Amino acid sequence: MAAPPLLQTVTGTLTGSARTAYELGSGTARATVALARSGVVRPLGAGRLYGVSRALLRYGYSITAAFAVGAARHPYRLAVTDDDGVTTYAELEDRTDRLALALIDSGAGPGAPVGVLCRNAAAPVEVMVAAGKAGADVVLLNTGMSAEQLRTVAGRQQLHTVVADPEFLELVPAGPRVVLTGGPDGPRAAGDRRLDDLEVMVHRAGPGELPFRPARSRTIVLTSGTTGAPKGAKRPHPSSLAPAASILSTIPLRAGEPVHIAAPLFHTWGNAGLLLAALHGATIVLRRRFTPETFLAAVRERHCTTVFAVPVMLQRVLEADEDRGAAADGWGGPARPRVVAVSGSALPGGQATAFMDRFGDCLYNLYGSTEVSWVSIAGPRDLRDAPGTAGRAPAGTTLVILDGHDEPAPTGVDGRVFVGNDLPFEGYTGGEHEPERRNGLLGTGDVGHLDDQGRLFLTGRADDMIVSGGENVHPGPVEDLISGLDGVREACVLGVDDDDYGQRLAAWVVTEPGADLTAEQVRGKVKSGLARYAVPRDVHFLDELPRNQTGKVLRAELPGRS
Repeated sequence: MAAPPLLQTVTGTLTGSARTAYELGSGTARATVALARSGVVRPLGAGRLYGVSRALLRYGYSITAAFAVGAARHPYRLAVTDDDGVTTYAELEDRTDRLALALIDSGAGPGAPVGVLCRNAAAPVEVMVAAGKAGADVVLLNTGMSAEQLRTVAGRQQLHTVVADPEFLELVPAGPRVVLTGGPDGPRAAGDRRLDDLEVMVHRAGPGELPFRPARSRTIVLTSGTTGAPKGAKRPHPSSLAPAASILSTIPLRAGEPVHIAAPLFHTWGNAGLLLAALHGATIVLRRRFTPETFLAAVRERHCTTVFAVPVMLQRVLEADEDRGAAADGWGGPARPRVVAVSGSALPGGQATAFMDRFGDCLYNLYGSTEVSWVSIAGPRDLRDAPGTAGRAPAGTTLVILDGHDEPAPTGVDGRVFVGNDLPFEGYTGGEHEPERRNGLLGTGDVGHLDDQGRLFLTGRADDMIVSGGENVHPGPVEDLISGLDGVREACVLGVDDDDYGQRLAAWVVTEPGADLTAEQVRGKVKSGLARYAVPRDVHFLDELPRNQTGKVLRAELPGRS
Protein backbone atom coordinates (compact mmCIF):
# COMPACT_ATOMS: atom_id res chain seq x y z
CA MET A 1 0.00 0.00 0.00
CA ALA A 2 1.34 3.43 -0.89
CA ALA A 3 2.38 5.73 1.93
CA PRO A 4 -0.12 8.52 2.66
CA PRO A 5 0.72 12.00 1.30
CA LEU A 6 1.70 13.01 4.85
CA LEU A 7 4.65 10.61 4.93
CA GLN A 8 5.59 11.14 1.30
CA THR A 9 5.71 14.88 1.83
CA VAL A 10 7.49 15.06 5.18
CA THR A 11 10.24 12.64 4.20
CA GLY A 12 10.95 14.45 0.96
CA THR A 13 10.88 11.33 -1.21
CA LEU A 14 9.48 13.32 -4.13
CA THR A 15 11.77 15.18 -6.48
CA GLY A 16 11.44 17.72 -9.26
CA SER A 17 8.04 18.49 -10.73
CA ALA A 18 6.50 15.39 -9.13
CA ARG A 19 6.74 17.03 -5.71
CA THR A 20 4.61 19.97 -6.81
CA ALA A 21 1.80 17.60 -7.76
CA TYR A 22 1.15 16.85 -4.10
CA GLU A 23 -1.14 19.12 -2.14
CA LEU A 24 -0.58 19.70 1.57
CA GLY A 25 -4.16 19.75 2.75
CA SER A 26 -5.56 22.99 1.30
CA GLY A 27 -2.07 24.50 0.92
CA THR A 28 -0.88 25.96 -2.39
CA ALA A 29 2.14 25.29 -4.56
CA ARG A 30 3.71 28.40 -3.03
CA ALA A 31 3.30 26.88 0.44
CA THR A 32 4.79 23.58 -0.73
CA VAL A 33 7.85 25.42 -2.01
CA ALA A 34 8.12 27.18 1.37
CA LEU A 35 8.32 23.83 3.18
CA ALA A 36 11.06 22.60 0.88
CA ARG A 37 12.95 25.90 1.06
CA SER A 38 12.92 25.90 4.87
CA GLY A 39 14.27 22.34 5.03
CA VAL A 40 11.19 20.70 6.57
CA VAL A 41 10.87 18.63 3.39
CA ARG A 42 14.12 16.87 2.56
CA PRO A 43 15.40 13.35 1.74
CA LEU A 44 15.97 10.81 4.52
CA GLY A 45 17.70 7.47 4.78
CA ALA A 46 15.70 4.29 5.34
CA GLY A 47 16.44 4.07 9.09
CA ARG A 48 15.39 7.58 9.89
CA LEU A 49 12.46 7.34 7.49
CA TYR A 50 11.06 4.52 9.61
CA GLY A 51 11.39 6.56 12.82
CA VAL A 52 9.75 9.62 11.27
CA SER A 53 6.90 7.56 9.80
CA ARG A 54 6.28 5.82 13.12
CA ALA A 55 6.18 9.11 15.04
CA LEU A 56 3.70 10.68 12.62
CA LEU A 57 1.51 7.59 12.58
CA ARG A 58 1.35 7.60 16.39
CA TYR A 59 0.86 11.29 17.11
CA GLY A 60 -0.35 12.99 13.94
CA TYR A 61 0.54 16.64 13.43
CA SER A 62 1.25 17.74 16.98
CA ILE A 63 3.96 19.11 19.24
CA THR A 64 4.52 15.53 20.44
CA ALA A 65 5.07 14.33 16.90
CA ALA A 66 7.39 17.25 16.10
CA PHE A 67 9.81 16.31 18.88
CA ALA A 68 9.50 12.58 18.17
CA VAL A 69 10.37 13.26 14.53
CA GLY A 70 13.34 15.32 15.76
CA ALA A 71 14.53 12.39 17.86
CA ALA A 72 14.40 10.15 14.78
CA ARG A 73 16.05 12.64 12.44
CA HIS A 74 18.74 14.20 14.63
CA PRO A 75 18.78 12.52 18.06
CA TYR A 76 22.00 14.15 19.33
CA ARG A 77 21.17 17.72 18.36
CA LEU A 78 20.29 20.06 21.24
CA ALA A 79 16.50 20.33 21.47
CA VAL A 80 16.12 22.81 24.34
CA THR A 81 18.52 25.02 26.24
CA ASP A 82 17.25 27.01 29.21
CA ASP A 83 18.60 28.66 32.36
CA ASP A 84 19.34 25.26 33.91
CA GLY A 85 21.04 23.33 31.13
CA VAL A 86 20.60 21.58 27.79
CA THR A 87 18.59 18.61 26.53
CA THR A 88 19.07 16.73 23.25
CA TYR A 89 16.21 15.46 21.11
CA ALA A 90 16.99 11.87 22.15
CA GLU A 91 17.06 12.81 25.84
CA LEU A 92 13.80 14.71 25.55
CA GLU A 93 12.17 11.73 23.84
CA ASP A 94 13.25 9.40 26.65
CA ARG A 95 12.27 11.81 29.43
CA THR A 96 8.83 12.47 27.96
CA ASP A 97 8.19 8.71 27.54
CA ARG A 98 8.87 8.31 31.25
CA LEU A 99 6.86 11.37 32.22
CA ALA A 100 3.91 10.21 30.12
CA LEU A 101 3.92 6.86 31.96
CA ALA A 102 3.97 8.71 35.29
CA LEU A 103 1.08 10.95 34.20
CA ILE A 104 -0.98 7.93 33.18
CA ASP A 105 -0.15 6.20 36.47
CA SER A 106 -1.39 9.29 38.35
CA GLY A 107 -4.70 9.35 36.49
CA ALA A 108 -3.99 12.03 33.87
CA GLY A 109 -5.04 11.13 30.36
CA PRO A 110 -8.13 11.29 28.15
CA GLY A 111 -10.75 13.35 29.96
CA ALA A 112 -8.26 14.35 32.68
CA PRO A 113 -6.52 17.55 31.46
CA VAL A 114 -3.13 18.81 32.56
CA GLY A 115 -2.63 22.51 33.27
CA VAL A 116 0.78 24.12 32.75
CA LEU A 117 1.62 27.16 34.91
CA CYS A 118 5.28 27.78 34.09
CA ARG A 119 7.67 30.37 32.75
CA ASN A 120 9.66 29.64 29.61
CA ALA A 121 11.89 26.64 30.27
CA ALA A 122 12.36 23.00 29.28
CA ALA A 123 9.85 21.77 31.89
CA PRO A 124 6.65 23.06 30.22
CA VAL A 125 7.89 21.77 26.86
CA GLU A 126 8.36 18.30 28.33
CA VAL A 127 4.91 18.39 29.92
CA MET A 128 3.24 19.32 26.62
CA VAL A 129 5.04 16.55 24.76
CA ALA A 130 4.39 13.95 27.48
CA ALA A 131 0.70 14.88 27.74
CA GLY A 132 0.33 14.13 24.04
CA LYS A 133 1.82 10.68 24.62
CA ALA A 134 -0.62 10.11 27.49
CA GLY A 135 -3.62 11.38 25.49
CA ALA A 136 -4.26 14.22 27.95
CA ASP A 137 -5.43 17.68 26.91
CA VAL A 138 -3.06 20.52 27.85
CA VAL A 139 -4.36 23.80 29.24
CA LEU A 140 -1.78 26.60 28.99
CA LEU A 141 -2.21 28.83 32.04
CA ASN A 142 -1.20 32.48 32.01
CA THR A 143 1.40 33.16 34.70
CA GLY A 144 -0.10 36.61 35.23
CA MET A 145 -3.50 35.33 36.34
CA SER A 146 -4.82 36.08 39.81
CA ALA A 147 -5.69 33.30 42.23
CA GLU A 148 -9.40 33.94 41.60
CA GLN A 149 -8.98 33.75 37.82
CA LEU A 150 -6.97 30.55 38.15
CA ARG A 151 -9.61 29.01 40.41
CA THR A 152 -12.29 29.81 37.82
CA VAL A 153 -10.23 28.42 34.94
CA ALA A 154 -9.34 25.24 36.86
CA GLY A 155 -13.02 24.61 37.49
CA ARG A 156 -14.14 25.33 33.95
CA GLN A 157 -11.41 23.18 32.41
CA GLN A 158 -11.80 20.42 35.07
CA LEU A 159 -8.06 20.20 35.54
CA HIS A 160 -6.81 16.90 36.90
CA THR A 161 -3.20 18.04 37.35
CA VAL A 162 -1.43 21.39 37.41
CA VAL A 163 2.31 21.46 36.71
CA ALA A 164 3.59 24.71 38.20
CA ASP A 165 6.79 26.53 38.96
CA PRO A 166 7.23 26.76 42.76
CA GLU A 167 6.71 30.54 42.72
CA PHE A 168 3.09 29.98 41.62
CA LEU A 169 2.18 27.32 44.18
CA GLU A 170 0.07 29.66 46.30
CA LEU A 171 -2.07 30.53 43.28
CA VAL A 172 -3.02 26.93 42.49
CA PRO A 173 -6.49 26.18 43.91
CA ALA A 174 -7.41 23.13 45.93
CA GLY A 175 -8.61 20.21 43.86
CA PRO A 176 -6.13 19.50 41.06
CA ARG A 177 -3.08 17.38 41.77
CA VAL A 178 -0.01 19.63 41.91
CA VAL A 179 3.37 18.83 40.35
CA LEU A 180 6.20 21.31 40.92
CA THR A 181 9.08 21.96 38.57
CA GLY A 182 12.61 22.78 39.57
CA GLY A 183 13.56 20.35 42.32
CA PRO A 184 13.96 16.61 43.04
CA ASP A 185 12.34 16.75 46.49
CA GLY A 186 9.84 13.98 45.90
CA PRO A 187 6.20 13.81 47.00
CA ARG A 188 5.52 15.83 50.09
CA ALA A 189 2.64 17.31 52.04
CA ALA A 190 1.60 20.97 51.75
CA GLY A 191 -1.30 21.64 54.05
CA ASP A 192 -4.11 19.33 53.06
CA ARG A 193 -2.68 18.28 49.72
CA ARG A 194 0.18 16.22 48.42
CA LEU A 195 2.76 17.70 46.06
CA ASP A 196 4.90 15.86 43.57
CA ASP A 197 8.01 16.93 41.64
CA LEU A 198 8.42 16.75 37.90
CA GLU A 199 11.98 15.42 38.00
CA VAL A 200 11.00 12.65 40.39
CA MET A 201 8.09 11.69 38.12
CA VAL A 202 10.44 11.47 35.13
CA HIS A 203 12.69 9.03 36.98
CA ARG A 204 9.82 7.18 38.64
CA ALA A 205 7.90 6.68 35.37
CA GLY A 206 5.13 4.12 35.77
CA PRO A 207 4.22 0.53 35.00
CA GLY A 208 3.22 -0.73 31.58
CA GLU A 209 3.79 0.65 28.09
CA LEU A 210 2.62 3.79 26.41
CA PRO A 211 -0.36 3.45 24.05
CA PHE A 212 0.82 3.22 20.47
CA ARG A 213 -1.89 5.61 19.27
CA PRO A 214 -3.14 7.58 22.27
CA ALA A 215 -6.29 9.68 22.23
CA ARG A 216 -5.69 12.88 20.31
CA SER A 217 -4.93 15.48 22.93
CA ARG A 218 -5.86 19.11 22.38
CA THR A 219 -4.05 22.26 23.40
CA ILE A 220 -6.35 24.72 25.16
CA VAL A 221 -5.02 28.27 24.86
CA LEU A 222 -6.59 30.91 27.08
CA THR A 223 -7.71 34.15 25.48
CA SER A 224 -5.48 37.02 26.53
CA GLY A 225 -8.25 39.33 27.62
CA THR A 226 -7.42 42.03 30.13
CA THR A 227 -10.49 41.68 32.38
CA GLY A 228 -12.40 38.77 33.94
CA ALA A 229 -11.52 35.10 33.67
CA PRO A 230 -9.99 34.18 30.29
CA LYS A 231 -11.89 31.77 28.04
CA GLY A 232 -10.37 28.52 26.81
CA ALA A 233 -10.05 28.31 23.03
CA LYS A 234 -9.86 24.83 21.57
CA ARG A 235 -6.99 24.49 19.14
CA PRO A 236 -7.23 21.41 16.92
CA HIS A 237 -4.16 19.56 15.76
CA PRO A 238 -3.59 20.42 12.10
CA SER A 239 -4.64 17.77 9.62
CA SER A 240 -1.64 18.59 7.41
CA LEU A 241 1.44 20.76 7.21
CA ALA A 242 -0.56 23.47 5.44
CA PRO A 243 -0.75 25.79 8.50
CA ALA A 244 3.02 25.73 8.92
CA ALA A 245 3.49 26.15 5.19
CA SER A 246 1.24 29.20 5.22
CA ILE A 247 3.41 30.95 7.82
CA LEU A 248 6.62 29.83 6.12
CA SER A 249 5.48 31.25 2.79
CA THR A 250 6.21 34.69 4.29
CA ILE A 251 8.48 34.14 7.33
CA PRO A 252 11.66 32.38 6.09
CA LEU A 253 12.66 29.97 8.85
CA ARG A 254 15.41 27.44 8.12
CA ALA A 255 15.83 23.93 9.45
CA GLY A 256 18.40 23.31 12.16
CA GLU A 257 19.05 26.95 13.07
CA PRO A 258 18.78 28.02 16.76
CA VAL A 259 15.56 29.81 17.71
CA HIS A 260 15.05 32.06 20.75
CA ILE A 261 11.44 32.05 21.94
CA ALA A 262 11.05 35.11 24.14
CA ALA A 263 7.25 35.24 23.79
CA PRO A 264 5.52 33.37 26.64
CA LEU A 265 4.94 29.70 25.81
CA PHE A 266 1.43 29.91 27.30
CA HIS A 267 0.45 32.45 24.63
CA THR A 268 -0.69 31.49 21.14
CA TRP A 269 2.36 33.11 19.51
CA GLY A 270 4.93 31.56 21.83
CA ASN A 271 3.25 28.18 21.43
CA ALA A 272 3.22 28.58 17.63
CA GLY A 273 6.91 29.46 17.73
CA LEU A 274 7.61 26.31 19.73
CA LEU A 275 5.82 24.12 17.20
CA LEU A 276 7.50 25.76 14.20
CA ALA A 277 10.92 25.53 15.83
CA ALA A 278 10.46 21.84 16.66
CA LEU A 279 9.20 21.17 13.14
CA HIS A 280 12.47 22.63 11.84
CA GLY A 281 14.62 20.61 14.23
CA ALA A 282 15.85 23.79 15.87
CA THR A 283 17.70 24.21 19.12
CA ILE A 284 15.08 26.10 21.15
CA VAL A 285 16.57 28.74 23.44
CA LEU A 286 14.40 29.69 26.45
CA ARG A 287 14.86 32.12 29.33
CA ARG A 288 12.56 32.23 32.34
CA ARG A 289 12.38 36.02 32.48
CA PHE A 290 12.65 38.63 29.76
CA THR A 291 14.94 41.61 30.08
CA PRO A 292 16.62 43.42 27.20
CA GLU A 293 19.93 42.06 28.48
CA THR A 294 18.82 38.40 28.62
CA PHE A 295 17.15 38.79 25.22
CA LEU A 296 20.30 40.04 23.51
CA ALA A 297 22.52 37.60 25.42
CA ALA A 298 20.41 34.60 24.32
CA VAL A 299 20.73 35.66 20.68
CA ARG A 300 24.44 36.37 20.98
CA GLU A 301 25.53 33.34 23.00
CA ARG A 302 23.44 30.75 21.14
CA HIS A 303 23.83 32.35 17.68
CA CYS A 304 20.07 32.47 17.21
CA THR A 305 18.97 33.29 13.68
CA THR A 306 15.26 33.48 14.55
CA VAL A 307 13.46 35.15 17.45
CA PHE A 308 9.79 34.95 18.47
CA ALA A 309 8.75 37.90 20.63
CA VAL A 310 5.90 40.30 21.38
CA PRO A 311 6.07 43.96 20.30
CA VAL A 312 6.50 45.41 23.80
CA MET A 313 9.74 43.42 24.12
CA LEU A 314 11.17 45.21 21.10
CA GLN A 315 10.20 48.54 22.64
CA ARG A 316 12.07 47.62 25.83
CA VAL A 317 15.13 46.57 23.83
CA LEU A 318 15.11 49.91 21.97
CA GLU A 319 14.78 51.84 25.23
CA ALA A 320 17.68 49.93 26.80
CA ASP A 321 19.73 50.52 23.66
CA GLU A 322 19.14 54.27 23.99
CA ASP A 323 19.99 54.23 27.71
CA ARG A 324 23.34 52.50 27.28
CA GLY A 325 24.33 54.44 24.17
CA ALA A 326 24.23 53.02 20.69
CA ALA A 327 26.94 50.46 20.06
CA ALA A 328 28.26 49.78 16.58
CA ASP A 329 26.10 46.66 16.36
CA GLY A 330 22.72 46.63 18.08
CA TRP A 331 22.92 42.86 18.63
CA GLY A 332 26.26 43.20 20.39
CA GLY A 333 27.99 40.39 18.56
CA PRO A 334 28.32 38.40 15.31
CA ALA A 335 24.86 36.80 15.64
CA ARG A 336 22.42 38.87 13.59
CA PRO A 337 19.00 37.17 13.36
CA ARG A 338 17.47 36.92 9.92
CA VAL A 339 14.00 36.80 11.47
CA VAL A 340 12.52 38.63 14.44
CA ALA A 341 8.85 37.62 14.36
CA VAL A 342 6.36 39.39 16.62
CA SER A 343 2.66 39.05 17.35
CA GLY A 344 0.22 39.33 20.25
CA SER A 345 -0.44 43.07 20.28
CA ALA A 346 -0.27 46.08 18.00
CA LEU A 347 3.11 46.99 16.49
CA PRO A 348 3.26 50.77 15.97
CA GLY A 349 4.70 51.77 12.60
CA GLY A 350 7.26 54.05 14.21
CA GLN A 351 8.49 51.28 16.48
CA ALA A 352 8.90 48.90 13.54
CA THR A 353 10.97 51.44 11.61
CA ALA A 354 13.09 52.35 14.64
CA PHE A 355 13.83 48.69 15.38
CA MET A 356 14.87 47.91 11.81
CA ASP A 357 17.01 51.04 11.63
CA ARG A 358 18.91 49.77 14.65
CA PHE A 359 18.85 45.99 14.25
CA GLY A 360 18.43 45.43 10.52
CA ASP A 361 15.54 44.60 8.20
CA CYS A 362 14.67 41.34 9.93
CA LEU A 363 11.25 42.22 11.37
CA TYR A 364 8.05 40.27 10.63
CA ASN A 365 4.73 41.16 12.23
CA LEU A 366 1.92 38.58 12.33
CA TYR A 367 -1.61 39.79 12.99
CA GLY A 368 -3.98 37.21 14.42
CA SER A 369 -5.71 36.10 17.59
CA THR A 370 -6.22 33.06 19.79
CA GLU A 371 -9.44 32.31 17.93
CA VAL A 372 -8.46 32.87 14.29
CA SER A 373 -4.75 31.98 14.58
CA TRP A 374 -3.24 34.10 11.78
CA VAL A 375 -4.74 36.69 9.42
CA SER A 376 -1.86 38.54 7.78
CA ILE A 377 1.90 38.98 7.96
CA ALA A 378 3.94 42.12 7.28
CA GLY A 379 7.54 41.56 6.24
CA PRO A 380 10.38 44.11 6.31
CA ARG A 381 9.56 45.57 2.90
CA ASP A 382 5.91 46.16 3.80
CA LEU A 383 6.89 47.66 7.16
CA ARG A 384 9.28 50.03 5.34
CA ASP A 385 6.92 50.96 2.52
CA ALA A 386 3.74 51.21 4.58
CA PRO A 387 4.52 51.67 8.31
CA GLY A 388 1.62 50.58 10.44
CA THR A 389 0.36 47.91 8.06
CA ALA A 390 -0.67 44.51 9.41
CA GLY A 391 0.58 42.97 6.18
CA ARG A 392 -0.93 40.66 3.60
CA ALA A 393 -2.72 37.33 3.80
CA PRO A 394 -0.12 34.54 3.44
CA ALA A 395 -0.54 31.46 1.22
CA GLY A 396 -3.72 29.49 1.82
CA THR A 397 -5.42 32.34 3.72
CA THR A 398 -8.58 34.22 2.76
CA LEU A 399 -8.86 37.81 4.03
CA VAL A 400 -12.03 39.82 3.42
CA ILE A 401 -13.28 43.21 4.65
CA LEU A 402 -17.07 43.23 4.97
CA ASP A 403 -19.28 46.32 5.15
CA GLY A 404 -22.48 46.72 7.14
CA HIS A 405 -24.40 44.70 4.54
CA ASP A 406 -21.92 41.80 4.66
CA GLU A 407 -20.60 42.73 1.22
CA PRO A 408 -16.87 43.14 0.43
CA ALA A 409 -15.85 46.73 1.19
CA PRO A 410 -14.08 48.73 -1.56
CA THR A 411 -10.35 49.34 -1.37
CA GLY A 412 -9.53 51.89 1.30
CA VAL A 413 -12.94 51.66 3.00
CA ASP A 414 -13.14 50.41 6.58
CA GLY A 415 -15.14 47.32 7.46
CA ARG A 416 -15.11 44.22 9.68
CA VAL A 417 -12.15 41.87 9.21
CA PHE A 418 -12.96 38.23 8.38
CA VAL A 419 -10.51 35.42 7.71
CA GLY A 420 -10.32 31.77 6.73
CA ASN A 421 -7.24 29.55 7.02
CA ASP A 422 -6.14 25.96 7.54
CA LEU A 423 -6.40 25.97 11.34
CA PRO A 424 -10.10 26.40 12.13
CA PHE A 425 -11.39 27.53 15.52
CA GLU A 426 -13.29 24.76 17.32
CA GLY A 427 -15.04 27.03 19.81
CA TYR A 428 -14.62 27.89 23.48
CA THR A 429 -14.43 25.09 26.01
CA GLY A 430 -17.13 26.70 28.16
CA GLY A 431 -19.56 27.14 25.28
CA GLU A 432 -19.31 30.94 25.39
CA HIS A 433 -20.67 33.07 22.55
CA GLU A 434 -18.38 32.69 19.55
CA PRO A 435 -17.05 35.31 17.13
CA GLU A 436 -19.06 36.22 14.04
CA ARG A 437 -19.03 33.82 11.11
CA ARG A 438 -19.85 34.79 7.52
CA ASN A 439 -19.67 32.41 4.55
CA GLY A 440 -17.29 30.09 6.36
CA LEU A 441 -15.03 32.94 7.50
CA LEU A 442 -14.42 33.94 11.12
CA GLY A 443 -14.59 37.54 12.31
CA THR A 444 -11.66 38.94 14.23
CA GLY A 445 -13.69 41.65 15.96
CA ASP A 446 -11.44 44.28 14.38
CA VAL A 447 -12.17 47.04 11.88
CA GLY A 448 -9.79 47.83 9.04
CA HIS A 449 -9.29 48.26 5.29
CA LEU A 450 -7.13 46.99 2.44
CA ASP A 451 -5.00 49.19 0.21
CA ASP A 452 -4.47 48.66 -3.51
CA GLN A 453 -1.53 46.34 -2.75
CA GLY A 454 -3.67 44.02 -0.63
CA ARG A 455 -2.10 45.25 2.60
CA LEU A 456 -4.29 45.37 5.69
CA PHE A 457 -4.52 48.43 7.93
CA LEU A 458 -6.37 48.13 11.23
CA THR A 459 -8.46 50.99 12.57
CA GLY A 460 -9.34 49.39 15.91
CA ARG A 461 -11.64 46.99 17.65
CA ALA A 462 -15.24 47.07 16.48
CA ASP A 463 -16.38 47.41 20.09
CA ASP A 464 -13.93 50.29 20.68
CA MET A 465 -15.81 52.57 18.31
CA ILE A 466 -17.66 55.34 20.12
CA VAL A 467 -20.43 57.74 19.11
CA SER A 468 -19.49 61.31 20.03
CA GLY A 469 -22.15 63.94 19.31
CA GLY A 470 -23.69 61.64 16.71
CA GLU A 471 -20.36 60.94 14.94
CA ASN A 472 -18.70 57.53 14.80
CA VAL A 473 -15.11 57.72 16.06
CA HIS A 474 -12.44 55.01 16.09
CA PRO A 475 -9.51 55.41 18.52
CA GLY A 476 -6.94 53.84 16.15
CA PRO A 477 -6.19 56.83 13.87
CA VAL A 478 -6.02 59.13 16.90
CA GLU A 479 -3.58 56.80 18.63
CA ASP A 480 -1.41 56.67 15.49
CA LEU A 481 -1.27 60.47 15.25
CA ILE A 482 -0.28 60.91 18.89
CA SER A 483 2.31 58.11 18.67
CA GLY A 484 3.94 59.97 15.78
CA LEU A 485 4.56 63.11 17.84
CA ASP A 486 8.18 63.90 18.65
CA GLY A 487 8.88 62.91 22.24
CA VAL A 488 6.09 60.29 22.47
CA ARG A 489 7.20 56.77 23.34
CA GLU A 490 3.76 55.11 23.27
CA ALA A 491 0.11 56.06 23.56
CA CYS A 492 -3.31 54.51 24.19
CA VAL A 493 -6.63 56.09 23.18
CA LEU A 494 -10.05 54.88 24.40
CA GLY A 495 -13.59 56.12 24.76
CA VAL A 496 -14.91 57.57 28.04
CA ASP A 497 -18.32 58.88 29.08
CA ASP A 498 -19.10 62.54 28.43
CA ASP A 499 -22.08 64.50 29.78
CA ASP A 500 -22.40 66.69 26.69
CA TYR A 501 -21.52 64.36 23.81
CA GLY A 502 -22.37 60.94 25.24
CA GLN A 503 -18.82 59.74 24.72
CA ARG A 504 -15.44 61.33 23.95
CA LEU A 505 -11.95 59.99 23.46
CA ALA A 506 -9.27 60.14 26.14
CA ALA A 507 -5.53 59.61 25.66
CA TRP A 508 -2.84 58.11 27.88
CA VAL A 509 0.63 59.14 26.75
CA VAL A 510 4.13 57.97 27.72
CA THR A 511 6.85 60.44 26.73
CA GLU A 512 10.55 60.04 26.11
CA PRO A 513 12.81 61.06 29.03
CA GLY A 514 13.24 64.83 29.03
CA ALA A 515 10.43 65.45 26.54
CA ASP A 516 8.46 68.62 27.28
CA LEU A 517 5.01 67.85 25.88
CA THR A 518 1.71 69.37 26.96
CA ALA A 519 -1.87 68.19 26.67
CA GLU A 520 -2.61 71.13 24.35
CA GLN A 521 0.14 70.04 21.99
CA VAL A 522 -1.34 66.53 21.90
CA ARG A 523 -4.82 67.90 21.19
CA GLY A 524 -3.43 70.27 18.57
CA LYS A 525 -1.77 67.39 16.70
CA VAL A 526 -5.05 65.47 16.54
CA LYS A 527 -7.04 68.59 15.58
CA SER A 528 -4.65 69.30 12.70
CA GLY A 529 -5.10 65.81 11.24
CA LEU A 530 -8.63 64.70 12.13
CA ALA A 531 -12.09 66.05 12.78
CA ARG A 532 -12.89 68.09 15.90
CA TYR A 533 -14.91 65.27 17.48
CA ALA A 534 -11.80 63.02 17.38
CA VAL A 535 -9.80 65.35 19.65
CA PRO A 536 -9.31 63.68 23.08
CA ARG A 537 -11.08 65.39 25.94
CA ASP A 538 -8.52 64.28 28.52
CA VAL A 539 -4.80 63.66 28.10
CA HIS A 540 -3.04 61.70 30.87
CA PHE A 541 0.75 61.48 31.02
CA LEU A 542 2.14 58.24 32.49
CA ASP A 543 5.56 56.77 33.16
CA GLU A 544 4.41 53.58 31.41
CA LEU A 545 1.24 51.91 30.19
CA PRO A 546 0.03 48.98 32.31
CA ARG A 547 0.37 45.81 30.21
CA ASN A 548 0.00 42.06 30.53
CA GLN A 549 2.71 39.56 29.56
CA THR A 550 1.79 39.68 25.87
CA GLY A 551 1.91 43.47 25.74
CA LYS A 552 -1.79 44.24 25.70
CA VAL A 553 -2.76 47.36 27.64
CA LEU A 554 -4.68 46.65 30.86
CA ARG A 555 -7.45 49.16 30.31
CA ALA A 556 -9.02 48.77 33.74
CA GLU A 557 -5.75 49.95 35.30
CA LEU A 558 -5.55 53.19 33.30
CA PRO A 559 -6.04 56.13 35.68
CA GLY A 560 -9.11 58.27 35.03
CA ARG A 561 -10.80 55.63 32.81
CA SER A 562 -14.14 55.83 34.62
